[in-house]
Amino acid sequence: MIKSLWIPCVCFVLSLTVSSPVYTPNSFSTKDSTEISSEALSGQLFNQYVESIYQAADLQSSGLDAGVFKKAVVGYYNLKTENKLSANSSVITIVDLAKSSCTKRMWIVDLQKKELVLNTWVAHGSNSGNDIASRFSNNVDSFESSLGFYVTDNVYMGKHGRSLRLNGMDQGFNDRANERDIVLHAAEYVGEGSIKALGRLGRSQGCPAVAPQYCNRIIETIKGKNVLFINGNDASYTSKYLNPNMAARLAFQDNSNSPEKAML
Repeated sequence: MIKSLWIPCVCFVLSLTVSSPVYTPNSFSTKDSTEISSEALSGQLFNQYVESIYQAADLQSSGLDAGVFKKAVVGYYNLKTENKLSANSSVITIVDLAKSSCTKRMWIVDLQKKELVLNTWVAHGSNSGNDIASRFSNNVDSFESSLGFYVTDNVYMGKHGRSLRLNGMDQGFNDRANERDIVLHAAEYVGEGSIKALGRLGRSQGCPAVAPQYCNRIIETIKGKNVLFINGNDASYTSKYLNPNMAARLAFQDNSNSPEKAML
């Protein structure tokens, strides 16, 4: 019964959405009630889709904030439509630097399977703060973390061993990641030992460094054009990939990992 109800509902939303004009700040007043209803319905279904994953993966009990998770999913769909991600991408990685470094503030979530793949520790930049990061920068040699959306790239052997390159997608916030050598790598200062000794994790030069025992697993799971989103307390951060209305429309047009498939 539930399945039969969702199919016509989704088809109805899609039929309305396809005919809707592109939104601009000056066009809102000219929208008729049908167009507004279309946007509201697709947004409502998208929110239910995100909530269904959040609940199924039990992300609340792992400490992941629902609002931060939604931001990551919104960015995932917006990046996907720009062909920034691999065709079969369904995994997103979230780092929440608004939380204490003593907590496991990195999450890898499989959207298609609705599963939490891994929840673990991650370090921030030495100049971003002690236990909680409060300063962020895109500048070379700042030794601060950079917020925003990244797309994972290739694996290489560096001074920290096997490492994963990250391409920053947010202009002015993290697009100098390659110039700064911001990569995901292993670090001995990430783990319970450092927390017991320092009362916090050790810190990097701006890289999201992870515990050595988990590094290879993380790299193998997220390498090759998948999303990594770094959240933090910075009111100045903005991103074109955080457009929820666009993400909602695109999500229902995505053939490989669409909300209507996940919810039916």
